[in-house]
Amino acid sequence: MELELEGASLKAVLNRLRRAQGQISGVIRMIEEGRDCEEVVTQLAAASRALDRAGFAIIATGLQQCVADIESGRKNGEDAEAMRARMEKLFLSLA
Repeated sequence: MELELEGASLKAVLNRLRRAQGQISGVIRMIEEGRDCEEVVTQLAAASRALDRAGFAIIATGLQQCVADIESGRKNGEDAEAMRARMEKLFLSLA
C-alpha cells in the first residue's frame, strides 16, 4: 500500500517533522554546550511528541486509505484482515 498524503495532510505532517528536526538540532546543540539536564530533557520530550504526532497523522491517513480500498473492493491482492493486521502493527509501533 502506497501512502498518499496530499494538501493539508501533507503540509501538516511535513511541518511537524520539520519542527522535530529543529528541536533535535537544538537538543544536540544543548548537549554540546553542556546545558542543564532538565532543559535538554524538556526539549527532547517536545521533539518526541512532534515525531509521535507526525506518525499518528501518517497512520490515520493510511487507515483512511485502507478503508477506502476495502469499500471499493480494491485490495491490491491483500485481504481485509491482512490490511487490518498491518495497520494495527504500524499503530502499535508508535505506542
